[in-house]
Amino acid sequence: MSSFTPYRSSQRAGQDRFPQVLHAEWTKFRSGLGWMLAMAASVLVTVSLGLLIAGGARTACVTGKGEGPCPAPLVGPDGTAVSDRYYFVHQPLKGNGSITARVSDMTGQIRLPDAIPGVRNVKEGVVPWAKAGLLVRQSLKQGTPYAAVMLTGSHGVRMQYNFTHDVPGGPHNGPQWLRLTRSGDTITGYESDDGKTWTEVSTVKLTGLPETVEIGLFATSPGALWEMAKAFAQATATFDQITLQGANGSWRHDDVGVSLESDGKTPHHPGRAVESGDKLLVTGSGDIGPATVEGGLRADLMLIGGALGLIPVLVAAVTFFTAEHRRGLIRTNLPAEPHPARLLAAKAMVVGAVAFVAGLATSGAVVPVGLAILRANQNPIQPITLGTELRVIVGYAALTAAAAVLALGLAALVKRGIVAIGLAIALIVVPYLLAAAGQAPWLLMITPAAGFAITQSIPTFAHVDVDQSLLGGYYPLPPWAGLTVTCGYATLALGAAIAVHRRKTSRQAPLL
Repeated sequence: MSSFTPYRSSQRAGQDRFPQVLHAEWTKFRSGLGWMLAMAASVLVTVSLGLLIAGGARTACVTGKGEGPCPAPLVGPDGTAVSDRYYFVHQPLKGNGSITARVSDMTGQIRLPDAIPGVRNVKEGVVPWAKAGLLVRQSLKQGTPYAAVMLTGSHGVRMQYNFTHDVPGGPHNGPQWLRLTRSGDTITGYESDDGKTWTEVSTVKLTGLPETVEIGLFATSPGALWEMAKAFAQATATFDQITLQGANGSWRHDDVGVSLESDGKTPHHPGRAVESGDKLLVTGSGDIGPATVEGGLRADLMLIGGALGLIPVLVAAVTFFTAEHRRGLIRTNLPAEPHPARLLAAKAMVVGAVAFVAGLATSGAVVPVGLAILRANQNPIQPITLGTELRVIVGYAALTAAAAVLALGLAALVKRGIVAIGLAIALIVVPYLLAAAGQAPWLLMITPAAGFAITQSIPTFAHVDVDQSLLGGYYPLPPWAGLTVTCGYATLALGAAIAVHRRKTSRQAPLL
């Protein structure tokens, strides 16, 4: 694959200084046309695929004005794209106060895949993150700060606030008493089995809360998850034993965030509230929480071809070791000129550094340019901070370097180029491709492919159900934890190779 100048030391065997060895390995790598072309091919493959995706992406939405470009995502208090749709029965609360109620029942409807083509299959039931409970928020304007204590479909009592924060309470799924209190900017949620003994779920501070807020009862339900899309689902909660302190007006009803049909007048899946004696039946659909798939296209989609782009890097890293071994310049036992530990360490530093630069050129080009193309084509984009964008760009470069070092370590262990390349692809590329197809996402926890999590531009939120595939933005590990797994594999492989060859060398006399 390459041409190179063999390294020859003018010093006695084993006396090479590391900087000299490192310089010699760098000279060898940059003199190898095949290796440099492989790195260039890696950049070309990943950038081409990313820009192809960006250029071909087109999103359209049906609104009251007809079909057209989708609006920019709704943004919450911390800059995250959010969903904020629910049915709200509320009153204004001036100053401090509280609301107490029992959720005595929760039912709903879920649209399932059609059993008969063209015939809607709607069944009774609630999705796991259907929500019904008590809510206080700054105003009815979508995206404004709020806090809520609620009963969910399958996750018990929760207290959630400002869309991205979720605190678990008790694992209750039956009738449950809830209470929400306000004292200045401080909101506290409580739960009770009998309405007498109360347990605090959490206390949060909503900085800048105005004197008059909206407080009341709500119900909502995210859609039923079908692979990469969500279908209709709604929840109906029965509230009773309702008491208010600090507010004594009449109930107001609002279907917050409801969308309209193409005629611009008819609500799409409207909610409702029905008063029956001392009970309130509140029905709603939508969600109050982070918007993952619905929030727009993600920056990490620009690197979706990164796994294929790594293949030339893996090949270059393996052949950087095996080319010399095959020609007898590095013998089976890595003889002591230069010392095997120094030689392998130098090779790892060279191939890792070159791979890092290649990865940085790749992500540094495709991420900002791809996002610019998406915006130019009027696609909604998930908000991304400068810090997150830099982490995605530099993180992909670090992943490329770690993958190259891992491949080099495997080559030094097995000494057969084809086998080492196959192992590297099986450990890094194959798990990624399977996860992208929604198959075996757990592989991204235990294989070196876990490092792709560093490119995650939208967090995986525990209180949002998503399709468990990379195309849906799902990574089972946080960004830095995933990269740590890959670096751990690379360190282990290189360390094992150094230990094995050092032991072999110690058993033989150096070849002069």
